[in-house]
Amino acid sequence: MSIESPESSASGASGGPAGAPGRTAVVIPAAGRGVRLGPGTPKALRELGGVPMLVHAVRATARARAVALVVVVGPPDGTAEVRHLLDEHGLEAVEVVPGGETRQDSVRLGLDALPADIDAVLVHDAARPLVPADTVDAVATAVREGAPAVVPALPVADTVKEVEPRGDGAAEPVTGTPDRSRLRAVQTPQGFARKVLAEAHARVAREGEGATDDAGMVERIGVEVVVVPGHEEAFKVTRPLDLVLAEAVLARRRANVGY
Repeated sequence: MSIESPESSASGASGGPAGAPGRTAVVIPAAGRGVRLGPGTPKALRELGGVPMLVHAVRATARARAVALVVVVGPPDGTAEVRHLLDEHGLEAVEVVPGGETRQDSVRLGLDALPADIDAVLVHDAARPLVPADTVDAVATAVREGAPAVVPALPVADTVKEVEPRGDGAAEPVTGTPDRSRLRAVQTPQGFARKVLAEAHARVAREGEGATDDAGMVERIGVEVVVVPGHEEAFKVTRPLDLVLAEAVLARRRANVGY
């Protein structure tokens, strides 16, 4: 796969040449360090079943029938390391580009690097290494069928309380109890018409650590986001206990289907 310059891809932000079918790409931002898993190796490079989570995430999205291209956005000073890692695991066709200071910056840089014939973009967290290919395809299909922005999500199992935050560790007063039937826990990949995601990144200025939810950025520019069913195995590996659960899921898959 070849990747075009940001200048050439900008002209195709709303799809490829007139009359030509567009393609779907996945952008995986993997420039963060993942401090909640502890110091040391960046979260995306932590091993799961002896293989870095980033490799699992790339393979999971690349297996989807709808995906034509995967672009990994690596640390600005670590793209060579990421490139070598992917090559070692037989993923030479995956593109690697340098990221920015925040996730928002990295997604924008990945988006800018896409070829002109990409008109649908899925953004996936490297920390969700076990997302099923069927979930990826469901998101891509919804975008292809006309939804400008799509997120996979699961119903919230626990009762959720809204509180008044207290930064001193004191007890926090409850201010409300949202109707759980109207709540969803959002996963990735999130899918977008390319022109919609590009517009959101152009219009929503970075504040502080930047946006961590691309669908939220799209909502801010007034575009409707729809939900499709997520999957319980597409959970995010953020804390050490999540890694234990991910190891168990992976072991079960390998025992059952040789994954």
